[in-house]
Amino acid sequence: MSTILVIDDEPGIRTVLTDILEDEKYTVLTAGDGFEGLSILKEQNVDLVILDIWLPNMGGIDVLKEIKHDYPDLEVVIISGHANIDLAVKAVKLGAFDFLEKPLSLEKIITVVSNAIKFETLKKENISLKDSLFMDDKIIGESEGIKKIWERIHQSAASDAKILITGDNGTGKELLARAIHRFSNRASGPFVEVNCAAIPDTLLESELFGHEKGSFTSAIARRKGKFELAHKGTLFLDEIADMSLSAQAKVLRAIQEMKFERIGSEKSISVDVRIVAATNKDIQEEIAQGNFREDLFYRLNVVPIHVPSLKERKEDIKLLVDYFMKRFNQNPDTAPKAISPEGMKILNDYPWPGNVRELKNFIERINIMTDENIIEKETVLYFLNEIPSGQNGSSHLDEYEGMKLNEAKEAFEREFLIRSLEECGYNISRAAEQLGIYPSNLHGKIKKFGIEIKK
Repeated sequence: MSTILVIDDEPGIRTVLTDILEDEKYTVLTAGDGFEGLSILKEQNVDLVILDIWLPNMGGIDVLKEIKHDYPDLEVVIISGHANIDLAVKAVKLGAFDFLEKPLSLEKIITVVSNAIKFETLKKENISLKDSLFMDDKIIGESEGIKKIWERIHQSAASDAKILITGDNGTGKELLARAIHRFSNRASGPFVEVNCAAIPDTLLESELFGHEKGSFTSAIARRKGKFELAHKGTLFLDEIADMSLSAQAKVLRAIQEMKFERIGSEKSISVDVRIVAATNKDIQEEIAQGNFREDLFYRLNVVPIHVPSLKERKEDIKLLVDYFMKRFNQNPDTAPKAISPEGMKILNDYPWPGNVRELKNFIERINIMTDENIIEKETVLYFLNEIPSGQNGSSHLDEYEGMKLNEAKEAFEREFLIRSLEECGYNISRAAEQLGIYPSNLHGKIKKFGIEIKK
């Protein structure tokens, strides 16, 4: 059900439009002037505004400019008297969807409003489609683990139940979250992702809940948060276990009440959002160590889904290799490359610490770097940078021998950061962009690991 805001100083016009639109099953909000209308927009999620061009205190053109500045994707239909047609034309040039001339025609109102709502829906669908073009569109696999995941998706997707996805890095948690959204009743709504690990704690609240202009030094304009942008859709909170405890408390409250306040505002905003969260950490261990709120875990863990690592579903490796070979085929006029049986044995024996993401990158790499139509064992070994079993029994994991899990993770992270910094000539901004984190986060990690910055 779409929500329409009518801004008009004439009570009779507001009443007529309310009656007409409610008969068409729309939810209608009304305001007597521009200031009241803009105030309602701060508190409510609105799909369309019907705006009188001639208003007291603040003219319709000024109200339109404010709406288009703060809510650029929100459609506005102008109401205009015959004497104000020139102003109405100006309003359309400023971004109004259309205008209705007084006296209002019942048929015209219904048609214009219906077209505006359809246009708004189409824009959201196009944005969602554009986003999906950059994502893998399939979850590949026939193993028992993948079959159980599909069963859980089909059982839960149509509901609004909160879902917690767990699994190692590179297993496809975001792909799974998008599949849940695609099969849900919210598929035509937005899918909004937040990487909680990539946003500094000082900025996370603004990212999630938005802020008002002037609420802090860099807040030069009002900004909607991710909760608000995900209204009537799905909000994906990736790496949620990396949130600070203070941020967890605020997210818990927002999830419980589906209400929140932007930074710098005391007015509550209500939203209708389906929450899907994911983490690569052991949540029970994080709770035991006091790093994750138990009440937030129980709030999110309504439908738990665990994504197995690639080494736990090795029967899917051949299917994934064939899929990625077709996807990264450099010449669509020729058959995709294939890997020899000996090469496939190497891939099946490899531990894949980076899971499906690592396999995907490997297949893309050999498609670009080799001319072989059948990829032999030696080429596979070369591009895996793996020493053949039997030469000395060593592998790339030997350097982590005897370490605890956290020690090994930190050792790997340090080496990975150093490599990225070297590749970027120790340019912090470029390296942070390559790593997908903020420069301030990278500075903190450089200090934490005692990494020397070479000039």
